[in-house]
Amino acid sequence: MFRKATMEDVERIAEIYDEIHLENEAGRMTTGWIRGVYPSEETAATSVRCGDMFVEEENGRIVAAARINQEQVVEYAKADWQYDAPQNQVMVLHTLVVSPKERGKGYGTRFVSYYESHARDQGCCFLRMDTNLHNSGARALYKKLGYQEVSVVPCEFNGIPDVQLVCLEKKL
Repeated sequence: MFRKATMEDVERIAEIYDEIHLENEAGRMTTGWIRGVYPSEETAATSVRCGDMFVEEENGRIVAAARINQEQVVEYAKADWQYDAPQNQVMVLHTLVVSPKERGKGYGTRFVSYYESHARDQGCCFLRMDTNLHNSGARALYKKLGYQEVSVVPCEFNGIPDVQLVCLEKKL
């Protein structure tokens, strides 16, 4: 089940961030994130307050979360997008996270499908997202789901220096 997140969900979303940070620190995962910098509990709380954080639940427990809105980060201006899409027709997926304990169960795929459906319902047929160049798991998933890598933008991103931001795009 998918729904908008509430402030009561922030702690669980932050737990998923922490699970991912632990996997990164143990060398079992590479997202390019830095504990205490991004993402954090405040990242989740801010997104919930903005009203654009969504969660995926299974048996009453949050297994995945992401921010979905029409906000294209400033780094996107440097990307070589395939489509000259009007701003009001672009939907963006930010910081999709799936609990590492739930890996391989299809939650990420279902979340992206929900994102696409949500975009369609909002009249947006141009989908954009980004990930770190080193996040091979996310890149493979997005490629499998039909997203095209259009640019790699070197930048400082969410307070993390020396990021190679992979910008991805799909037209519905």
